[in-house]
Amino acid sequence: MAVCADLQANWLPARLEQIYQRDRHTLSLCLRTLSQRGWLTLSWHPLAARVCLDEPPPRTPDTFTFSQQLRHQIQGLALIQMEAIAPWERVLDLQFGRRPGEPAQWHLYLEIMGKYSNVILTTPERQIVTVARQVSSEQSSVRPLLTGQPYEFPPALTDAAPSLTESQAHWRNRLTLIPGSLRKTLQKNYRGLSSALLLSMLHTAGIEPDRATSDLRDEEWDRLYACWQTWLRSLDQRTFQPGWMANGGYTVMGWNLVKPEPSVQTLIRCYYANQLNRQEFRQLHHHLSQRVATLLAKLYAKAQDFRDRLQQSDHADLYKHQADVLMAYLHKWQPGMQSITLPDFISEMPLTIRLDPEKNAVQNAQALYKRHQKLKRSRLALEPLLAEVQAEIDYLEQVQVAIAQTSDYSTVEDLRSLEEIRDELIQQKYLDDPDQRFRDRPSESTHFRRYQTPSGQEVWIGRNNHQNDQLTFRIANEYDLWFHSQEIPGSHVLLRMQPGHTPDRADLQYAADLAALYSRAHQSEQVPVIYTEPKNVYKPKGAKPGTVIYKQERVIWAQPQRGKTYLPLATE
Repeated sequence: MAVCADLQANWLPARLEQIYQRDRHTLSLCLRTLSQRGWLTLSWHPLAARVCLDEPPPRTPDTFTFSQQLRHQIQGLALIQMEAIAPWERVLDLQFGRRPGEPAQWHLYLEIMGKYSNVILTTPERQIVTVARQVSSEQSSVRPLLTGQPYEFPPALTDAAPSLTESQAHWRNRLTLIPGSLRKTLQKNYRGLSSALLLSMLHTAGIEPDRATSDLRDEEWDRLYACWQTWLRSLDQRTFQPGWMANGGYTVMGWNLVKPEPSVQTLIRCYYANQLNRQEFRQLHHHLSQRVATLLAKLYAKAQDFRDRLQQSDHADLYKHQADVLMAYLHKWQPGMQSITLPDFISEMPLTIRLDPEKNAVQNAQALYKRHQKLKRSRLALEPLLAEVQAEIDYLEQVQVAIAQTSDYSTVEDLRSLEEIRDELIQQKYLDDPDQRFRDRPSESTHFRRYQTPSGQEVWIGRNNHQNDQLTFRIANEYDLWFHSQEIPGSHVLLRMQPGHTPDRADLQYAADLAALYSRAHQSEQVPVIYTEPKNVYKPKGAKPGTVIYKQERVIWAQPQRGKTYLPLATE
């Protein structure tokens, strides 16, 4: 009601200039009035259905059929009316016509009903032209939603409608007729009451939600009825007070506010953007963690197999020596022998050699020489393969550390960091990209972790390999110092220095503690950290992102547990 009232007051009438579908559940309508232009979001997401003014959509191709059908029918028309289909219903009717004052040619119904949310375009006779989510008769025998079929409104609500004219005595008698929990009793007897609204109302009245209606005192009934009337007056007069509550939720009633918000549109946009970002962050974090862990497990097994085969090649000279001894004592061989013990002319100790009974002494010696040559060749082939696998392991361990460092969602930068890691893994061919989501990101980014040393110098820390490379090779200048945990995967850390300023011991220790904290050894008591000038840090030709070599380094012992007490600078 609050969002609808704001849109009716400020955005009617408006010309529909563009239609863009962001994803499977979100549609953006570009509206222009005589004084302003904005994007209206209609979402039928099962967990985040909403309507509000939002940010412009991304500049990527829209390939959804639903939006194409809407563009064909209603783009360029005027949004002339916007209203609920009935009191207390969560279905909004957006009416489109050629110009204000003329009859509507199209009706776009937005049903905000949890997992059953939907968007339906109909003719004035309510025949469905297109629908965001078709519902067959097998899915719902009560109310199917199919193209070409008549559109039926959701079943009418049967509970009593809250009314400003209802007296307190009648209202109280209705609630106390059947004793029970106050919150459940209110929801059973009246329509239009969500759990969140009731909890906010009861908290404002100072009443526990699960109190029995028979236990309430007269003064508690009075306080609750006053809140009830305040709510109904706000709906009747369309006066709302949007803002944030202490529990992270929002309200438009002004109850339990910790931070008011000037616009209900901004309130809804920020709340759902934050909730959807959290959900996407959890899914992406789990996906990347599992994928990198799987890749590393395979590489560990592959590297161990190479090491085992290299260990076997270490015995190559032993087979050559056995062949030499056998050739020196050919006269002692007898047909059918499976092994022979001969004096070793080097150690002068008995040497037992296994033989193939179907071959003579010369043939057995030749087989030993061949095995020696094969093992020697395998070493030459395996060593570069092992080095290549080890380089992949080092790279993915660095990625794993970056993912682990961003384990909880606090700001949108955490999600962007994971998206950069995902795009990097796609670019490096470790992840598939069936939806062609990967785009070359801008080379510049300012979303590093930032701290400030006791003397006022800033410390910048990369969140992932993309930021590590940018920090080390694009941002670092001749006055800065570069830190990294010694031979341990971790973030690149830059101590930003002013010209002419020499870092003191406290600054160096501060940056080293952070380099240890943002490394794989963050649980250790002490970690060796190297630091050097950025000009001494190089990227090998063809190396993967985040991989560097360095020289003229110095070592400082750091304490990551102490680094946990350092407070980061606020995100801009």
